[in-house]
Amino acid sequence: MLDETAQMDIRRLLKTFGVQADTAIVEHLHNHPDLTRLRLRITLEDITEYPAGQVQPLTFMVEGNVRSVSEQSG
Repeated sequence: MLDETAQMDIRRLLKTFGVQADTAIVEHLHNHPDLTRLRLRITLEDITEYPAGQVQPLTFMVEGNVRSVSEQSG
């Protein structure tokens, strides 16, 4: 079971990332009004300094689209 302090640290880090990423994406779309879609890859990179060969660093990736205009249905 994960310690409450660790859980709070994870949530704080992810919330900070989410707010900053949202701002950056919105600004990018605003600066490039001809874009109709962004294809993004979000990568989590573990930069912890582990003892050599003892731990596989954490990596995690999510890919997806951000539409900047509503898609017409039907």
